[in-house]
Amino acid sequence: MNKFKLNELGSVNRGKSKHRPRNDPALYGGEYPFIQTGDVKHSPFYLTSHTQTYNEKGLEQSKLWPINTLCITIAANIAETAILTYPACFPDSIIGFIPDPKKTDLKYIKYCLDTFKLQMQLISQGTTQDNMSVEKLLSIDFPIPELDEQKKVAAILSSYDDLIENNKKRIMMLENTAEEIYREWFVRFRFPGFRKAEFVKGIPKGWDIKKIDDAFKTSSGGTPSRKNEANYGGNINWLKTGELKNIFAFESKEKISEQGLESSSAKLFPTNTVVIAMYCAMPDITILSEESSTNQACCAFLPKEEYLTCTYTYYLIKFVQTHMIQYAHGAAQQNLSQDLIKNFNLLVADKDTIEAFDKIINPFFDQIRVLMKQNRNLNNTKSNLLPLLISGKLSVEDLDIQFPPSMLNIEESI
Repeated sequence: MNKFKLNELGSVNRGKSKHRPRNDPALYGGEYPFIQTGDVKHSPFYLTSHTQTYNEKGLEQSKLWPINTLCITIAANIAETAILTYPACFPDSIIGFIPDPKKTDLKYIKYCLDTFKLQMQLISQGTTQDNMSVEKLLSIDFPIPELDEQKKVAAILSSYDDLIENNKKRIMMLENTAEEIYREWFVRFRFPGFRKAEFVKGIPKGWDIKKIDDAFKTSSGGTPSRKNEANYGGNINWLKTGELKNIFAFESKEKISEQGLESSSAKLFPTNTVVIAMYCAMPDITILSEESSTNQACCAFLPKEEYLTCTYTYYLIKFVQTHMIQYAHGAAQQNLSQDLIKNFNLLVADKDTIEAFDKIINPFFDQIRVLMKQNRNLNNTKSNLLPLLISGKLSVEDLDIQFPPSMLNIEESI
């Protein structure tokens, strides 16, 4: 297998953002997508959304990159990659790679860079701020087989990504449907039998306004001392706020030991506990899929009544969380505190309505949990295959592989 530098396989150039200051409001608010490093980081493969846009003035001092440009971040979030699915601008903290279709396959290069991500991050480390220049990126020799083999490797890995993406779409559909049912029942008050229900001061009879502290025992976690290595590396899940972004939280990236749990204010919360992020007032919320502990930036909700199930509690807290965050942003302290959370009011439905809701929603949550587990397994398998395929240790030369539709679509558009 021969080795090539990236600029031998296509064009490599930094994005453009000439105007200073870069955050000048006069540049923004138009029709041209403006991609930032965070957008690339949060795109698992294809870049399909953005958080900012340029207007005509913004476009004049930048550049519009074509569909199927591979975006490579070189500052802030280093060595993150994603493929553009629409024309977009991006700043000089992102490198754009456009492949020569006679020499290389776009998706293969994406997978290749994913394999070399750690090496790219290591050569980017500096004394003040980590940064990867074009020169540093072009110093790396990438293993590049013949074009047919590149496409075969990409096809194998793409089959996993396509399954993962399809599962994500199904999860989103299930989440949206379940949340809409909650809105219909508990926000718009259109629950079964609502036409015959008695309302008192605009609230269904039997429903109560309670402080969170009256309905739940709330608790935050803790961080074991880093000075004692024995506190870490055990078998106990230890979640941080960044791991609360999905409806279910499975294994944590970092784990603590029994000693670490006992030596700190960390607590072990049971399966199906609802947990939110407190620090930075981010609207992150999850349900623990396994018994877990958390750090002090998380708040767990332990129901005082058995009928306050995890499915109902999840949406109850999710909807009030937005109001808590708005309140925190209007106060001197920008983060949620235990006192603020405990004293916030909830409208809690009666037991019968919650039980009826659970019967409808539980199958949605069960299916979401299954699909998320499938994606974990698919990701793990792909991660194990990735270095073997890119290095050539697992040969694809003699394999007869059918290309997935996603690859055929890309080749047609290049």
